[in-house]
Amino acid sequence: MKLSHRITHITGGGSDGWDVFNKARRMIADGIAVTELTIGEHDIRTSPAILEAMQMSAMGGHTGYAMVPGTDALRKSVAARIAARTGVPTTADNILITPGGQAALYAAHTATCNPGDTAVYIDPYYATYPGTIRGADAVPKAVVTTPDTAFQPRADALMEATKGASSLLVNTPNNPTGVVYGAQTLAAIAKACIANDLWLISDEVYDTQVWEGRHISPRSLPGMAERTLVVGSMSKSHAMTGSRVGWICGPAEAISHLINLATHTTYGVAGFIQDAADFALNQGDAVEEEVAAPFRRRRALTMEALEGQNVVRAVPAQGAMYVMLDLRATGMSGEDFANALLDAEHIAVMPGESFGTAAAGHVRVAMTIADNQYLDALNRLIAFAADLAAQ
Repeated sequence: MKLSHRITHITGGGSDGWDVFNKARRMIADGIAVTELTIGEHDIRTSPAILEAMQMSAMGGHTGYAMVPGTDALRKSVAARIAARTGVPTTADNILITPGGQAALYAAHTATCNPGDTAVYIDPYYATYPGTIRGADAVPKAVVTTPDTAFQPRADALMEATKGASSLLVNTPNNPTGVVYGAQTLAAIAKACIANDLWLISDEVYDTQVWEGRHISPRSLPGMAERTLVVGSMSKSHAMTGSRVGWICGPAEAISHLINLATHTTYGVAGFIQDAADFALNQGDAVEEEVAAPFRRRRALTMEALEGQNVVRAVPAQGAMYVMLDLRATGMSGEDFANALLDAEHIAVMPGESFGTAAAGHVRVAMTIADNQYLDALNRLIAFAADLAAQ
C-alpha cells in the first residue's frame, strides 16, 4: 500500500538535519558520556509553582475536554500580554491556543497556503520549517542570507522571492543564529508582504530572550495586523517545553477558521495545562526574566571566552538560547566539524548545515547546561578548532 506523497516527502527526501544529534544519543545509550549542546531544552525545569497550579487544576477536575479554541481565561491572558507588549489592540477573538508552537506553525501554513502554493522562509531556519511547509502541501522556498549581513535578509531578496507566494515565515529572535531583526529588516519584510499581498507568519517564541536591541513584532507595523499570524509558546518563556501549549494570534476571521481546523485535528489542549499556563502568565515579567537569566549570563561567558583568538567567531548573539559560531577558519564544514568534535571531545553541537545552506561552516551551540560545564565545553571546542586550523 502506498502512503501519501505529502507524508513521505516531509523531509524532501534528504537528511532531516538531526544526524549529529542522533549520533550523540546513540553514544549516550552505549554508556559514553557526552556533553549535549544541541537542543533548546532548559537546564532548569518548569517552576514548582506552575506545576502545583497544574496539579490543583487536574485534581479539581479540569481533565475532560477543554474548549477547542482554548479556555477563555488563557485566551484573554495571552491577548492582554500581546497587547501590552506590542501596542496592537488584541482580544481573545484574536487567539487560538495550540499544542505548542510547532502545531501553531503547521496550522498557520495550512490556513494561508493552498496545495502547491509557494511558502517562503529565511535560511538559516529552524530545522522543522521546510517539512512543516511540505506537510501543509505547500512548496518551500528559501531566502538565503549571508554571514556578512549577520544573516538578516536583504530587502531586494525578500521582494523577489515573495512574488507569487502565499506566505512568508520569519523568526526573530532567531533560531539558530541568535540574531534579532532590526527595524530596517522588519520594514523590508512588511514592504514585501504588502507589495506582494501575502501572509506573514511570525515565529516569536523567543520574544523574552533578547540580549541586545529590542524585539519588535512585525504585527505592530503599519498595515500588517490584518495579514500577520503570530506564533507564540510557553516553552521558552516559562520552561514549559513538555507541556505543549502555544498560540496563534491573528485576525479574528482567520482565527475562526483555524478553530475549525483545530476541531478536526488536535481538538484542543488539556484544560489543566491551560490553567497552569494562565497561572504562569499572570505571575508577571519577573518569572520570564528568571527563566531567561541563565542564557543572558552564558552569552556573556561566550563572548569572554572568544576574546583573544580569531579561529572561532560568534555571529552577533542578540537573543535566544543559542550562539552560532563561525568555524570556517578550520577549513571544515559545520557537519564535519561537529562530527569530529563529537568523536574527539564527546561534545555534541548542531551543524550549521542542519539549518540550511547559509550557515555552512558554522555550528549552533545551545547554552543549556550549567555555567561551569558550559564554559568547559566551550573552551574545549575553541581549543579543538585552533588545533584544526593550525594543521
